Amino acid sequence: MTHDVPSAEPHEASSPAPVGTSRQEPGETQPGGHDSHSQARTMALALAALGVVYGDIGTSPLYAVKECFHGPHAIAVLPVNIMGVLSLIVWSLTIVVSLKYVMFVLRADNKGEGGVFALLALLHKTVEGKSAAKYNLVIFLSIFGAALLYGDGIITPAISVLSAMEGLSVATDAATPFILPGTCLVLVTLFMMQKHGTEKIGKVFGPVMVVWFSTLAVLGLLAIIRHPGILAAVNPYYAVRFFAENHFHGMVVLGSVVLCITGGEALYADMGHFGRTPIRLSWYSMVLPALLLNYFGQGALLLADPEKAFNPFYGLVPEFLLYPMVGLATMATVIASQAMISGVFSLTQQAVQMGFCPRIRIVNTSAHTKGQIYLPGVNRAMMVACVGLVLAFKSSSGLAAAYGIAVTIDMTITSIFFFFVMSMLWRWPAWKTVPLLALFLLFDVSFLGSNLLKILDGGWFTLTVAALLMTAMLTWRDGKRGLGRQFAAMGLPINLFLESLVALDRPIRTPGTAVFMSVSSTGTPITLLHHYKHIKVLHEQIILLSITSTEMPFVPTGSRLEVTSLGHGFFRVIARYGFMQTPNVPEILRLAKAHGLDIELSSTTFFLGRETLLTGGPTKMAAWRKSLFAFMSRNAWNATTFFGIPPGRVVELGSQVEL
Repeated sequence: MTHDVPSAEPHEASSPAPVGTSRQEPGETQPGGHDSHSQARTMALALAALGVVYGDIGTSPLYAVKECFHGPHAIAVLPVNIMGVLSLIVWSLTIVVSLKYVMFVLRADNKGEGGVFALLALLHKTVEGKSAAKYNLVIFLSIFGAALLYGDGIITPAISVLSAMEGLSVATDAATPFILPGTCLVLVTLFMMQKHGTEKIGKVFGPVMVVWFSTLAVLGLLAIIRHPGILAAVNPYYAVRFFAENHFHGMVVLGSVVLCITGGEALYADMGHFGRTPIRLSWYSMVLPALLLNYFGQGALLLADPEKAFNPFYGLVPEFLLYPMVGLATMATVIASQAMISGVFSLTQQAVQMGFCPRIRIVNTSAHTKGQIYLPGVNRAMMVACVGLVLAFKSSSGLAAAYGIAVTIDMTITSIFFFFVMSMLWRWPAWKTVPLLALFLLFDVSFLGSNLLKILDGGWFTLTVAALLMTAMLTWRDGKRGLGRQFAAMGLPINLFLESLVALDRPIRTPGTAVFMSVSSTGTPITLLHHYKHIKVLHEQIILLSITSTEMPFVPTGSRLEVTSLGHGFFRVIARYGFMQTPNVPEILRLAKAHGLDIELSSTTFFLGRETLLTGGPTKMAAWRKSLFAFMSRNAWNATTFFGIPPGRVVELGSQVEL
């Protein structure tokens, strides 16, 4: 299965290799390689993963415990509640993150890549042929999950930076008026820096996060030493007793407990950048111990001094270190925000390639590092939304009500998809898959149910963003399909076009090469038909270029092109790109030379179509969706720039199409 991309038509691609075995992961030993070199690379990747993968979950101690005892749905600061909340945090980190994501879900890779769209591409061919209901469910859940991540990507920078800056009010009440302006300044600066790329600043992410996690561990350990009885919370009895004592209020507080695992999805989404081994090494050797120590330390602090519940994280910090700690926390939250922003950029690029989003301006910020991209339009929208959230909700407690619902829905979707992978791709027996699914959903559904109670308090924002984006994605996908059917009806098989040239007097051929971007990998491009109809002249060499997106995240250069000679100087070129790659036409033409095509860019003309959409056609879409699709199509990024075509070599041919 392939997906529509701009100026491309779906084309069948080869089947994906077996899950989890298709691509050498970063940091893993190649057969016959040098162990010392591999171990050094693994350690380097594990260090880098501390910032990119664990930035979000690593900064959750700033607000997770606080929201349980001081937020809008806070519970009384009693020993039984403190022990219960700590027990819930411990077992959430153990089951949801350590067991579900780190041990199991990381095994489900698509050519080494993870994330909701990687799972969609992985499952699509298997599910599509077996059950229409499962196929539609997979498509719907994947688009919904992706849309939710945008809402999460907006909230994460806002709540993280605001939580760090609120430490100023712990140091002195005089600093309180500066918290909101300072947060907005940090966020604006962060988004303004995106155009420079993250390659250089990314090198300091790991070392800063080593200091951060080490500080978390030391602060927590000092508090535990003073009150070691808090360690008894590792017993799940306290979690059970918590619900027995608090009933429905306990479920409400569970919506705040989930804040301790909000970065779990990043583990899977960032797998392609680091690999399973470095991610697991970072988690078990540093992140998990530091988080547990700090959470236990906050619990010990509350047992000794319940008055510190308004901000137990900064309550662990000695007074003379408060200002340095605010600075360190701000740096850590900026890193966490950077990771989420980069994730949204990557997700948008995948959506464009898979046919769920119109062309959008994508800037590659590094000539050496794959995946370093910057999306100006998305960046501006996120900056405005983040600053708006801070000004609207005014505190991390207010934002916490909107935070978590997206993550819990995505965790549930991941569990369902992972079940499909286990049962349909890995063919595990039911006695293996069903208990795992039941265990994962026990936590996922419980967290989801508790977060649904927060919809009126702010969760509506995330759901609204997700609903709007999902509507746009589905409209674009359906509109592209309808447009493709209209083009197919207007088109002509290429063999009939060539036969007509032979049967009639041969047309005049001018020197040079003409490249027609084709929406069909079999038919005649509409632009070619219009060009020949009006000009009656053809170039000596004509290339019919189709660009398709495959199920794989990356297509190797050697496997990218398929070149077929059609006779009479016509060649069909099919270029295949992965859903994490951006097509580049000059690169395609360079590769075509290796297939025997004589192409000089200086004597090549590119013919592109520009359609004017009329919404009164036969396509089965609601009128408002046709209008939305036409609006999105008009505002799509310029195809010439998107595909890297030299603008001075482009001819655009307009046509009207009824949708």
